[in-house]
Amino acid sequence: MAFRRRNKSYPFFSQEFLIQNHADIVFSLVIFILIGLMFEATAKTAILFIQPQYNVSTLSPGMQQKGEVTLYQYGWKDCATILFYFFITIILHAVVQEYVLDKVNRRLHLSKSKNNKFNESGQLCVFHLVSSVWSLYILITEGYLLHPSSLWENYPHVHLRFQVKFFYLTQLAYWLHALPELYFQKVRKEEIPRQLQYICLYLLHISAAYLLNLSRVGLVLLFLQYVSELGFHIARLFYFTDESHQKMFDLWAVSFVFTRMVTLTLMFLAVGFGLARAENQGLDWETGNFNTVLIRMTVLLLVCLTQSWLLWKFIRFQLRRWREFRHEQAARKKAAAKQPLRPLKRDSLGHHENGILKAENGASPRTKKLKAP
Repeated sequence: MAFRRRNKSYPFFSQEFLIQNHADIVFSLVIFILIGLMFEATAKTAILFIQPQYNVSTLSPGMQQKGEVTLYQYGWKDCATILFYFFITIILHAVVQEYVLDKVNRRLHLSKSKNNKFNESGQLCVFHLVSSVWSLYILITEGYLLHPSSLWENYPHVHLRFQVKFFYLTQLAYWLHALPELYFQKVRKEEIPRQLQYICLYLLHISAAYLLNLSRVGLVLLFLQYVSELGFHIARLFYFTDESHQKMFDLWAVSFVFTRMVTLTLMFLAVGFGLARAENQGLDWETGNFNTVLIRMTVLLLVCLTQSWLLWKFIRFQLRRWREFRHEQAARKKAAAKQPLRPLKRDSLGHHENGILKAENGASPRTKKLKAP
């Protein structure tokens, strides 16, 4: 399966060879792992990469649903599962780039800098759309939206359903895959620090929610963040297609501020008040309880600093847009003021004097007789 049409051949495992063929190499590794399922000797090892581990069977707490329910915990074997879906996301990234974004880029004829930003927004738009719909489905089916108190009640939330654990594993795999994609996509050096910032922030927050057993709060925060970022990247895509589309950024600005307010309110409600009033205070590694004052304050401080930093960047972005708008308005006014009045066109027969056309010798020209129809 070839993801790119290549006109040049490069030395084996050279820099250009890896950039042009990284998706094919990763696809071969995925096929190799899947083939391991076909043999009894390697099936257990292959399942370690494909299926989430640490499953525990417990009785269903509901009265209507009788029987056992399979729940999951986390452990070091999750690294193998993350690695497998790390390869899967690289393949999906190449598919979206090759069969969607590259075809659109050929029609738009964007500059190189805009082309890189268009590809970035296109990839993140697909990811944020899938993740926001997926997280919303989990929130509805698990009942977290109808019962907000369940976000902090019965902490620690050690046992996770399959869809919750699989969601977190794929999230970690996606943001880890974004690191080598900076190299494979030949991102400009000026853009690398900006992209590294938000990639590391996502990895830090998702890992903290997963390891500290704050998966329920993390799901709600990720849903809010992904919906807000989805609006920004959709507005960015519309702007690259037609620079007159500016109203989408205004809608995103409202959703951005709303997301920051809800995020801070939810964190103070769940961590600052909900967990602070819980009975099981203390640190217990065996039960997965991290409900201590130091950890709660660290989590709140981390979230508050991140939200403050995002708001600071947002204010700078809006001020820059306002300055560019004022500069364009001033430039248009100056251009309109400098335009001279159009001079009166001189007739080929003479010139105008007191509203009467005069010939060069001062005599009035003869009027032409109109022919009868």
